[in-house]
Amino acid sequence: MSWEQDWLCKRAQLTPWNIAIIDGSTKERWTYQELNERAERLAGMLQQRGIKKGDRIALLSPNHISYFDLLFAATKLGAIFVPLNWRLSSTELAYIFSDCEPSLVFVDEIFISLVDGGVPSVQLNQEYKEWIAKAAPCKKEEISDSDPLLLIYTGGTTGLPKGVVLTHQSVFFNMINTITSWGLTSDDKTITSLPMFHTGGLNALSLPILHIGGTVILSDQFDGEKTIQLIEEFQCTVILLVPTMYHLLIKAPSFKEATFRSVHTFLSGGAPCSYVIYKAFQKKGLAFKEGYGLTEAGPNNFFIDPSEAVSKRGSVGKPMLYNEVKIIKENGEEADHDEVGEICIRGLHVFDSYWQKPEITTNTVINGWLHTGDLGRRDKEGYFYIVGRKKDMIITGGENVYPLEVEHVLNEHPAVSEAAVVGLADEKWGEVVSAFIVVKKNFTLSEEELLAHCQRTLGRYKIPKRITFVEELPKTPVGKVDKKKLFTEAV
Repeated sequence: MSWEQDWLCKRAQLTPWNIAIIDGSTKERWTYQELNERAERLAGMLQQRGIKKGDRIALLSPNHISYFDLLFAATKLGAIFVPLNWRLSSTELAYIFSDCEPSLVFVDEIFISLVDGGVPSVQLNQEYKEWIAKAAPCKKEEISDSDPLLLIYTGGTTGLPKGVVLTHQSVFFNMINTITSWGLTSDDKTITSLPMFHTGGLNALSLPILHIGGTVILSDQFDGEKTIQLIEEFQCTVILLVPTMYHLLIKAPSFKEATFRSVHTFLSGGAPCSYVIYKAFQKKGLAFKEGYGLTEAGPNNFFIDPSEAVSKRGSVGKPMLYNEVKIIKENGEEADHDEVGEICIRGLHVFDSYWQKPEITTNTVINGWLHTGDLGRRDKEGYFYIVGRKKDMIITGGENVYPLEVEHVLNEHPAVSEAAVVGLADEKWGEVVSAFIVVKKNFTLSEEELLAHCQRTLGRYKIPKRITFVEELPKTPVGKVDKKKLFTEAV
């Protein structure tokens, strides 16, 4: 194993006594040496349990140091770490388990009901703590840059999640790209409130901060008031949240009086940000900007100086040091200035493949370029703007929702004749899942009944926040639901 893969070991040698992780709730702290030793011992115990290179080890937990324990243990073993979205239903998680076949699932006791009894699991309780405290270090495996390290599931256009394979190289270059382009240093401190089963919570800022020797404060549940207190208590310097979180932050009672003197950058990602949030930070003279990313590309891809974010409001900036971005029109030609087209990305941070889905991978990565399915434009000065989504994906509170999946569930209700789902703009959530329902003749159906039906199958964030009952759905000349017209009429 080279130092590129097991960089935590090297970091622990360089700055052993620097604080790496702080639990925002318990105030427990771990140095870099302690963090590396935890990973060594956990990897040793996993080896004793028969876990080997290429095996999948999964985690179902709120934000917790176990995310880092398992990721770095996987790094040393050559195993593949699979962080699981605890917002999914047991049905959705069962599909993921059958798809990636984890050798072992670590689970917090509050989510134990989501794990099928046939899946081998270990609770994050005293047994886990004893593993960390007493196990012998592992025998490290030979690992290459192209070996898989992370398997992160995202929503699928067919309604089934796709596993995004990120290699050691992908993760490493996202860190290097972020550190060098964003100017991170060992003095930086961040709060990780974004769920760590997403690249936004794990890869976007947490790993780059650890790589450069800074400090990550873990928050297991977002609360605007609590976040302000943590920022002040630990003198955090850079903050990454999704628009929904920022909406709650600026509504918190202490936001008005908070100075945030230690923070050099507030960064928003995951969904388009309301100008109300921009204005709230601008009024306080605080640096605020937006970013753009996706699981398949790191996730980080752009940089904009906070001072430029004011004059270029809504821009995500320019491509980072070690990646390329271009805009491609429908005819395959590269777009000119201010022409809208699909955002395509190339770089060593880009994902390897979709797990066991070679055809989808081939259709997504063409001649080395990742076709994102998102629409954007580039102005004459080289600044990029996100315009919309090529597909119908909805981003609500930083979570991706595909309408087809929700429509399938709605249509399963015996009283539903037709259903269509779109995303409607919302100041708090960015977008909200909105359903339009045609009820069958001689049937009655209430909003409460339909929501109860959805709750049995869908993750909470996928359940429609707005339901409108209509006589009929608008159709195109070929008989398809005209979602553009539906959206326009709804607005």
